[in-house]
Amino acid sequence: MRIGELAARTGASRRSLRYYEEQGLLVSVRSASGQRLYGDAHVPRVRLIQAFLAAGLSTGTIAEMVPCMAEPSADGARRAVELLERERARVSAVMDGLAAARSALDDLIEDNRRYLTRP
Repeated sequence: MRIGELAARTGASRRSLRYYEEQGLLVSVRSASGQRLYGDAHVPRVRLIQAFLAAGLSTGTIAEMVPCMAEPSADGARRAVELLERERARVSAVMDGLAAARSALDDLIEDNRRYLTRP
């Protein structure tokens, strides 16, 4: 299938699909006229990439997972778990930082509200 059909079947834009290919997340073959051609197996691969992106993974981390996606195996699954746990820890650290920032903002808001209610 050509890039437009893959885009239609996955909801990814053509630009995103080209970007995924540039990042090594997808591999297409080229027709004699130079058009990208994809197989049916690319549909679930693109959906998986989209799921990883929605979960906050960078394309670099997803690229690390390409071998796990290409040939499922126990070793691949172990590697995927390691990578996903690392990403979960990173997201948790970011969330902790955001919670601290929100708390500091709450304190500043309260300080200013108290100032406004002074006689």
